[in-house]
Amino acid sequence: MPAPTWVVGSGGLLGSWVTRELRRRDVPVTTSTVPWEESEQARSVLLADADRFVRSTRGGRWRVAWCAGAGVNGTTPEAFAAENDLLRDVLDGLARASGGSAENGTVFHASSAGGVYAAATGAPHSEHTPTAPLGPYGHAKLAAEAVIADFARETGATAVIGRFANLYGPGQNLDKPQGLISHLCRGYLTGTPVSIYVSMDTLRDYLFVADAGEMVADALDRAEAEPGGVSIKIFASGRSVTIGAILGACRTVFRRRPNVVLASSPLASVQGRDLRLRSVVWPELDRRSHRPLPAGIAATLESTRRAMGQSARPSVRSPERA
Repeated sequence: MPAPTWVVGSGGLLGSWVTRELRRRDVPVTTSTVPWEESEQARSVLLADADRFVRSTRGGRWRVAWCAGAGVNGTTPEAFAAENDLLRDVLDGLARASGGSAENGTVFHASSAGGVYAAATGAPHSEHTPTAPLGPYGHAKLAAEAVIADFARETGATAVIGRFANLYGPGQNLDKPQGLISHLCRGYLTGTPVSIYVSMDTLRDYLFVADAGEMVADALDRAEAEPGGVSIKIFASGRSVTIGAILGACRTVFRRRPNVVLASSPLASVQGRDLRLRSVVWPELDRRSHRPLPAGIAATLESTRRAMGQSARPSVRSPERA
């Protein structure tokens, strides 16, 4: 019987697909309705849910997939610190509910390959590449990873840190200034130009979110089979493309040239030029057929069309990162 799993951030891009995949596998899944905009209320809800979740397992195995996080490039260091304080508090709550020892627990944390390897050299980057963040976003991701590692060391829990490539697909939050493919789809549907402030030869690895959800479910199973310690794994498609190639793939799907504007932004200074990725940890998780880019763009376009039809909200032009 799969261990019960609490997905934090189940309303977000990754969390929603992790939840869907776990339920497809008949894993008992718990989610939370969190008022993220109200920090103290969010803390109260998550602490109560953490206590309730662990106690419901009656001393048995449990798993947490932390897929939450609103910070992006441009978020202030203070806001990132608040996010990591919340993560630490919830982990402390899990430990208390477990009686101080979390040896029965497995915690997965979604981090960012782009953030932690932004200034790294010698691409493609693997889990053995020294981390080299460029801005507050990358430093905050490393700080969150340290919180997870400390929790595992102090409580005996098993921990997995997933460093993700650029995720894309149905469910992207279009209010965030990130998610190039989703914003290109919205620009196509509304006729609104999308600003791009990185070079056309910038290299990124794009991972379709449904594939990512399957990989996270596999990683939870893999970690649970060999409990103890902290594992770091890159989650990527293993295929890198330039921003120019992304625009070309969108042109194929849209059947017309994407409406883009080359712009400048101070955030360009925290964007790595070459973020090719190659995972060497748990390579069996990478042996799968990933969604081809044009098919993924088409699925994202259809999802964006449906979302816009439901909300009927006007498009907002905002700078877009890689």
